[in-house]
Amino acid sequence: MSLINTHVKPFKANAYQNGKFIELTEESFKGKWSIVMFYPADFTFVCPTELEDLADHHAEFQKMGVEVYGVSTDSHFAHKAWHDTSEAIKKVQYALIGDPTATLSRNFEVHIEEEGMALRGTFVINPEGQIKVMEVHDNGIGRDASELMRKVKAAQYVAAHPGEVCPAKWTEGAATLIPSLDLVGKI
Repeated sequence: MSLINTHVKPFKANAYQNGKFIELTEESFKGKWSIVMFYPADFTFVCPTELEDLADHHAEFQKMGVEVYGVSTDSHFAHKAWHDTSEAIKKVQYALIGDPTATLSRNFEVHIEEEGMALRGTFVINPEGQIKVMEVHDNGIGRDASELMRKVKAAQYVAAHPGEVCPAKWTEGAATLIPSLDLVGKI
């Protein structure tokens, strides 16, 4: 069964953000759009490139009303240590959630039991706490924040314009479609 359109399951976790430890729950994802991006582990290779790319786009996401959260099965203490030692991770201003019990990784169905780590899972959550976008990769394949931004804009557009859908490669301002009997076989 897909997680699309399901609500985020209950959790409580600690995170590191801007020099502080904070506590987050499923309620933290409500009232605004959220991106939850799982990655395998701190102090690795592909992960810092993804988190830095997301950090480089963070201000744009915030202008769109989107909060960003990075999650790994490391502790919030490890996130702080990584932030303090990595030039790429020093750019990160969004919350890095510690998931040492793998509660979140299991809730979002990205946990690799035999490794104790998460797959590269990306989730876009609407202000009601429902998962609207879900993408899961093999851990050798890095993600692109620009493409994620396009998907978030499409999800926000569809939410604001019931009855319209965004076709492939849709970008902000481009034409959308209104599904109807008249369109069947004409696209």
